[in-house]
Amino acid sequence: MVKKSVHEINRKIEDGSVNVVTAEEMVTIVEELGVEEAAKEVDVVTTGTFGAMCSSGLMLNLGHSEPPIKIQKIWFNNVEAYSGLAAVDAYLGAAQISDTRGIQYGGAHVIEDLLRGKEIDVHATSYGTDCYPRKVLDTIITLEDLNEAILLNPRNAYQKYAAATNSSKRILNTYMGELLPSFGNVTYSGAGVLSPLSNDPNYETVGTGTRIFMGGAQGYVIGNGTQHSPSSGFGTLMLKGNLKEMNPDYLRAASFTGYGATLYMGIGIPIPILNEKLAAATAVRDEDIVTTIQDYAVGSRDKPVIRKVNYAELRSGSVQINGKDVPTSSLSSFKNARTIANELKEWVKDGKFFVSMPVERLCAEGFAKPMKETQAVPLVKDVMSSFIVTIKRDQTVQDAAKKIWENSFNHLAVTSDTGELVGILTAWDISKAVAENCFDSVESVMTKKVLTCAPNEPVDLAARRLDRYGVSAMPVIDAHRQVLGIITSDNISKLLARRY
Repeated sequence: MVKKSVHEINRKIEDGSVNVVTAEEMVTIVEELGVEEAAKEVDVVTTGTFGAMCSSGLMLNLGHSEPPIKIQKIWFNNVEAYSGLAAVDAYLGAAQISDTRGIQYGGAHVIEDLLRGKEIDVHATSYGTDCYPRKVLDTIITLEDLNEAILLNPRNAYQKYAAATNSSKRILNTYMGELLPSFGNVTYSGAGVLSPLSNDPNYETVGTGTRIFMGGAQGYVIGNGTQHSPSSGFGTLMLKGNLKEMNPDYLRAASFTGYGATLYMGIGIPIPILNEKLAAATAVRDEDIVTTIQDYAVGSRDKPVIRKVNYAELRSGSVQINGKDVPTSSLSSFKNARTIANELKEWVKDGKFFVSMPVERLCAEGFAKPMKETQAVPLVKDVMSSFIVTIKRDQTVQDAAKKIWENSFNHLAVTSDTGELVGILTAWDISKAVAENCFDSVESVMTKKVLTCAPNEPVDLAARRLDRYGVSAMPVIDAHRQVLGIITSDNISKLLARRY
């Protein structure tokens, strides 16, 4: 049985005899030598990941002004930070968006701008006190002007991520990127074989106090990340690092269309091979890391699972959904993850980075709980009208006009012979057809790209869609596109009238 200590490995790092490999290389070594010999041969395995980590932020201290101010509200380049800490401390969240530029610029961009040496406009306000009389502050700072600039990231380096797709008929803009209609693509994130937590899934060497590569500098794990869910394979880390020591190659701001700002972080963790169990764990392959593809067309916390998939399939460029090849694309950079693992490898070999054991191990069991909600959110099925008039697409405009007249209804759901929704026709469409002397089939004048919703969808999401696209009604359909009812702006108005 192989047994080593961190002290032995650090002595090897000090005298230059340490054997360090990346997690990619470890796969081949274990295949060729077996677990026991690999554990004897290898001392440290380096990992890496580079992806969007929205739950990040900067704790900073401005120093006292003259006259002094007890900051109540503060903005950096018009991005508001939280200042309810002390007089001149603030926490700038990476996902906070600009008051003037919206989602195109946020806290992450301010953090990157600081790291790149750019000047940042600061505006702060206060209510004023005897010892802090100043009420308004405007100044310009750079990173070097700050006493401290410490990244404190509540949730980074997910062990793995669920992949995303879209069953709806419209493009969805999400934190998983742009999802094309009708299962047009699948997006995913994570470094697979190089993923730090996938190489130590039981957290034997990763925990509070573990020294890591963070943004191109040495950082530390300070605990489990928020929403840490190890029993489901979705462990996370809470991290700390000094922004002043970091490298912009490994810290980049981004904005996702329709979603907002995020911070791309480069993180690497060296795993000391203390025993055969760790040698086996660090030989994990992309094929061994299984996740799910979820349908983001459903605006719910618990999204439908389309299928299970492993990272080898995701990284192959396409996966099968319903017998169709669907292209896949990664939101994280495997190339940068590999660069991080290799750079960390060189740091260890050159004696610039020593491995450490945690002062406290992370919890290896448990699930993240959903939010406790004391007020139920009404669903579409609770307020929709189950009465909806339908018409076949091969019927005439006159037939449609008669149905609207007889039923005093402004919307007709157009269905196929098998009952599937294929379009929608409104009183306005019929009026336009009559004005243009068009009396052909319903199919020739109907709207074919129909906004729809599901019965279990929250009403506020349906209302947002109605407002966003400027329509007054949406058919409610099931998974087979059978029409169940319709929700209108009038339904939502009546709901609000009852509640308020």
